[in-house]
Amino acid sequence: MSELTAHIADLRKSYERAELNEEASQADPLLQFDQWLKEAIAGEVPEPNAMTLATVAGNGRPSTRIVLVKGYDERGIVWYTNYDSRKGRELAANSFAALQFHWVELERVVRIEGVVEKVSAEESDAYFHSRPLDSRIGAWASPQSEVISGRSVLVTNAAKYGAKFLLQPPRPPHWGGYRLKPDNWQFWQGRRSRLHDRLRYTLQADAEWLRERLAP
Repeated sequence: MSELTAHIADLRKSYERAELNEEASQADPLLQFDQWLKEAIAGEVPEPNAMTLATVAGNGRPSTRIVLVKGYDERGIVWYTNYDSRKGRELAANSFAALQFHWVELERVVRIEGVVEKVSAEESDAYFHSRPLDSRIGAWASPQSEVISGRSVLVTNAAKYGAKFLLQPPRPPHWGGYRLKPDNWQFWQGRRSRLHDRLRYTLQADAEWLRERLAP
C-alpha cells in the first residue's frame, strides 16, 4: 500500500449531528425532502440545490454530473440543460435516471430514482427568460459535451450570439428542462458507530408510499 493510499484509508469521521426515525419523518417523501432542503438552505450549506444526476447510455455505461435543481413539486424534480449534451442523449436512449443530494455539513444524503421526461415548452421558456442575460447567451454559445479546439470557441460564439440577439435571446431549440418523476426515495442521516439511519420510500400501485428502514 502506498503512503498516500494508507493516509486515505485512515480517514475517519464520526457522524453525530442528528437522527432520522420513522416517528419524526414525513409520510410523504416530497415533504421530507422539502424539509431537509429548507434546512440545508437555512444552514447555509454551500450550493444546497446541487445534485448528482446519474444516467445510463444505450450500451449500459453509466455517467454522472452535477446539475442544479430548479423546481420540485408533486410532479417531480426539475433541472435545465442542453438536450444535445451527453446526459440528454443518454436520457433519450434510457429515460430512467437517479439523483443524489449530499449535504456534507448536515451529514445527510437524499437519493431519488425514477423516470425522466421533458418539461413543457412553456415551462422551459419561462425559466429561460428568468435567467441572467449572459447565461441565456451561454446556452447558445456552448455546444455542450462536444470537442472544441479551445476556450476561444466559446468566447467567439458568445460574441456572435450576443451581437445577433442583443438583449432578447430566444430559448435555443436544443435547451430546456427535464423532470424526474420519483418512484423511489432514500433519506440517509449519518449516525455514530456507522449505525446510520436510512429510510426508503417506494411508490405503490395505489399511489401511496411505503416507508421502510434499511440497514446502513
